[in-house]
Amino acid sequence: MIVDVFPVSRRLESFLSASELATPVLVLDPDVVADRYVAFLTAFSAATVHFAVKACPEPAVLHRLQTLGCSFDVASRDEVRRALSAGAAPSALCYGNPIRSPGEVADASKAGVTRFVTDSVEDLGVLAEHAAGARIQVRLLVSDNGAAARFAGKFGAAPGEAIRLLRETAATGLSAEGVAFHVGSQQTRPAAYAEAARQALAVAGAAGLRRPVLNVGGGFPVPYRSPVPDLSSFATAIDAAVRTAVRTGVVEGVDLMVEPGRAVAAEAGVLRARVLRVSHRPGLDHRRWVYLNVGRYSGLAETEGEAIAYPLRVPGRAGPHGPVVLAGPPCDGDDVLYRRTPCELPLSLRAGDAVDLLVAGAYTASYSSIGFNGIPPLTVHVL
Repeated sequence: MIVDVFPVSRRLESFLSASELATPVLVLDPDVVADRYVAFLTAFSAATVHFAVKACPEPAVLHRLQTLGCSFDVASRDEVRRALSAGAAPSALCYGNPIRSPGEVADASKAGVTRFVTDSVEDLGVLAEHAAGARIQVRLLVSDNGAAARFAGKFGAAPGEAIRLLRETAATGLSAEGVAFHVGSQQTRPAAYAEAARQALAVAGAAGLRRPVLNVGGGFPVPYRSPVPDLSSFATAIDAAVRTAVRTGVVEGVDLMVEPGRAVAAEAGVLRARVLRVSHRPGLDHRRWVYLNVGRYSGLAETEGEAIAYPLRVPGRAGPHGPVVLAGPPCDGDDVLYRRTPCELPLSLRAGDAVDLLVAGAYTASYSSIGFNGIPPLTVHVL
């Protein structure tokens, strides 16, 4: 089944149409976050859902999810603090980032966090020293073909090394509980999850784990400008891999974890920007160049390589459209958002017009810089 682009929520539309907002601003609707979380519970009925805090670390969003029983994937000292401040129990946190200092591990352990993901013998030693007795998942290196944002081997242990790490965990006073993986962000192939799950369970079985935790990570896609498979397609693919592993005796059972971020938060947000200038550039480009007051360094980092193509709209402007190049505001040549990605905006577009970037609730405010080129971080308004 294919799902189409989701409409903006009625609450968001009502607020945006009735408010004069200083831009750029990201407006979030926690009701949409809650709906998407429930959709994951429905699709992955046997799984524990951990929201990836880095996707949208707004306190009101985290609190709303916590009241619904959501657990959290955290990647830093600050994300641990944010999740706990939102009311989450330490047992509901999984410290999924294996790139961290000994001090960060010690602080998380002191705060009560007992579940960590690792992918190296060096980090395993740090965990043994500073998080004694913790439950450990080993992150497996898997293919991320089909993802919009790939990891290029930064994370994950090769299968043989992953087996060795799981076997050595017990000797360090830690508890080996399972295998984690991540198939890349905005991953549109259910088969990628199925193949990674098969590999991960083979590693778990070879390491002697009879009922492992299988942490399939995040990366689930949302429809920006193109339809994507619905959640049930991914759940079915993963379930088939798990059933095969159990039927063939690779493992006796599986406890499933999923860690969505984008797929829970993206559709909850609209980023409203304004046009700084519309330029005709004879001799350079037949298209108009449209410069916005938000760019790659102030919230739109995922436009790097034009990986994520946000849907665009111009409230109050109708009539014929024409092609544009879209760019951000800083004095930096890298901040051209869409040069290859087709973009058409009204021919009547003028400086000062509002431009909405839709499906922008994930990885926008959390990517915004502190002040590159003197531009302040992205403002966030939560309904």
